[in-house]
Amino acid sequence: MNDVKCECGHVNPHGTVLCEACGKELIVQTNTDQLIDMRYEGSARRSQTYNKTIIDKIWNFFSSVKVGVWLIIITLIASSLGTILPQEMYIDLPADVYYEQEYGWFGKLYYQLGFNNLYSSWWYLVLIAMIGISLVICSLDRVVPLYKALKAQRVTRHEGFLKRQRVFGVNEAASESDFSTVKKHLQERRYHIREENGDILAEKGRFSRWGPYVNHVGLIIFLFGGVLRFIPGMYVNEDLWVREGETAVVPETDGQFYLQNNKFILEHYDKNKDKTFEKAIDKAGEVVKNYQSNVVLYKRVGQNLPGEKPTLKKVEDYKVRVNLPLTYEGYSVFQASFRNELNKMSFGLTNKQTNKSMGELTIDLRDPKMKYDLGNGYSVEILNYFPDFEFADNGEPTTKSRVPNNPAFVFRMVTPDKPKGETSFVAIKQTIEPFGANQYKMSFKGIETTNVSGFIVRKDSTLWVIIIGGIIFMIGVIQGAYWNHRRIWLQNKNGEVWIAAHTNKNWYGIKREIEVVLADTNLKMPIDQAQIEESDKGGV
Repeated sequence: MNDVKCECGHVNPHGTVLCEACGKELIVQTNTDQLIDMRYEGSARRSQTYNKTIIDKIWNFFSSVKVGVWLIIITLIASSLGTILPQEMYIDLPADVYYEQEYGWFGKLYYQLGFNNLYSSWWYLVLIAMIGISLVICSLDRVVPLYKALKAQRVTRHEGFLKRQRVFGVNEAASESDFSTVKKHLQERRYHIREENGDILAEKGRFSRWGPYVNHVGLIIFLFGGVLRFIPGMYVNEDLWVREGETAVVPETDGQFYLQNNKFILEHYDKNKDKTFEKAIDKAGEVVKNYQSNVVLYKRVGQNLPGEKPTLKKVEDYKVRVNLPLTYEGYSVFQASFRNELNKMSFGLTNKQTNKSMGELTIDLRDPKMKYDLGNGYSVEILNYFPDFEFADNGEPTTKSRVPNNPAFVFRMVTPDKPKGETSFVAIKQTIEPFGANQYKMSFKGIETTNVSGFIVRKDSTLWVIIIGGIIFMIGVIQGAYWNHRRIWLQNKNGEVWIAAHTNKNWYGIKREIEVVLADTNLKMPIDQAQIEESDKGGV
């Protein structure tokens, strides 16, 4: 499409409503008395001009503010739905089993729609990307034409442009002293003054027009930082449980770091020593003073073959407390929780008639052996093990998790007089003999527990991007909220002095400023034509 040349000589892009240079109306409206829409200076926006190719249609779709708002609303709704049920990272069982087992048909639907791992699901990332694309296209569609129009504006403007400004007035010819006084007052108000053929354009605060687009840049950077979190290694927020005396690999480090938990310490306030907390202790019973894990951080030396024990080099000893994490090479290990966990259980094989013990065995609940030889022809086999036992809806035994919170066993007891063995189901305070009464039983002898420290391993390489985006966003908010773009035109037209003014907001402020500028001159205050239109409508 061809460009449009104005009578002033300026060549405007196709679709321009007002000439970028003189302000003459290029696309004539039916109502010539209506005030000019100065929102984008009448510039040619691509979304308002082209709508033929597939690229035009995509551009026009994403340039719509309504589309951007709806994308944000849909994303917010999806984010809220992701909080209804626990995310997959917080459950122990396989997701396809857990959600249907715990929440029925709703849980199954929740899993099938991908809400179980919402914030890293492909469609959620697509929504975030679409919001980013919308912000980019919305900004380019408006800011580039607006910048060109403001840059090309001339001092002398078309009569129709001045007449249809909201603030406009006509005065008789003014003296040179009046113009000098006006220019002096404008300079005192920090206006940038341009003159052409005896006409004056006073302008200030143009930079405030870029505030919304600076906001968009900040939001785009903020969203980019959020998307970076889904790139492996950029953001880590993982739970790590380590028992006393054990060493575990630090998650998301590719086996590079290991953490050894030497001891967990739990301290309570003593009301005899800590008088400040005496009332709280009397009310609550016990108030925790300190959660602490004495740990050692190791770093792997070289590479090791699969299944080979890694060679570790000690990095440092550290006492991890709440809000005092161990920090190394961008990783932080926080003390987050603890639990006292069942570690070992002891049983005795007993003859039910004579109550005589035929031997004892101790089962490591984390790594139980399948067979225990008690000697003299007596042995015990573990046919099945349920670390966190419960009965499913169909009556079959199952486990809620891999953590030994409520262990249960199916034993086969082999004895000289029962070489084929007897079967017994044994749980805490519960024994079931599924094939009838047995001659032998597994008698509970004792239990051992161990402290388990709960850590959160965190690494955030995206935080600086998010912070920069937030700072730029706030700069845009301040830029657009506390300043405004003001322009005042004084022009000689047909032996008269025309005064017009425009601002992108705060019309009361610019009218007060014009009063100050025209003080000590014979020039009259221009009128607010918008108020006249409102009064006329009220009269009708």
